[in-house]
Amino acid sequence: MAERDRRSPWPRGRRVTTDVVIVGAGGMGREIFGVIRLLNAHSTDGPRWRVLGFVDDYPTEAHVAQVRRLGVPFLGTTRWLAGRPATTRVALGVGHPRLRRETDQVLARYGLPAATVVHPAAEIGPDCVFQEGLFAAGGARVTTNVVLGRQVHLNQNCTVGHDTVLGDHVSVNPLAAVSGYCRLDDGVLVGTTAAVLPGLRVGRDAVVGAGACVTRDVPAGTVVTGVPARPVDRSAADAGPVVVPPHGREDEVDHPA
Repeated sequence: MAERDRRSPWPRGRRVTTDVVIVGAGGMGREIFGVIRLLNAHSTDGPRWRVLGFVDDYPTEAHVAQVRRLGVPFLGTTRWLAGRPATTRVALGVGHPRLRRETDQVLARYGLPAATVVHPAAEIGPDCVFQEGLFAAGGARVTTNVVLGRQVHLNQNCTVGHDTVLGDHVSVNPLAAVSGYCRLDDGVLVGTTAAVLPGLRVGRDAVVGAGACVTRDVPAGTVVTGVPARPVDRSAADAGPVVVPPHGREDEVDHPA
């Protein structure tokens, strides 16, 4: 990863106010808004972010109403981003890795940089390297010598151990633990309270179910559940419990152990 991709979640020197648009009116987008508001409250020299509003290509009436209750405008579809100044950033509030990747590809046409949003109570250790779009919620902890790809989401109270590599669009859900020397390829989802033991690799677009304990490598595209984690039929897993994600489509967000 090039040196230019190295980022610090805490800017040095004088802070400036940056315009940001949140993509996704669902729960993840609104959580990102909450963290941005908290970052502004912790700023000692004025707001760091100015939230222009939310955009969503597949909004639900309930989500739009919830956005407006936050006192922030709903701006319409992502086409609203066309022609925005290049200094405007986008915060991608889409929880599921595959949907986040697809939305990231759509947003690329507008050429706007991604916002990196790190909760004041998150910890990013020394010599950690990450690309644009990192979201780290409260209590997320990344230890040291960790590499994080583009648009990685680290949810509440998850941990990522030393010398681990997370690819693009990876999600580590609340209370999940990824041990040291692991590699999670692009699009991996680690479910709530799941654990990945040291030195293992989880392949592209694999899903580690909620509460699972991964004790061996997971092939790409596989869903694993249980303790120890074992593969399950993905079509059966996809037919399980569903939620409506930020873009109004039903898709698995977490799989039961």
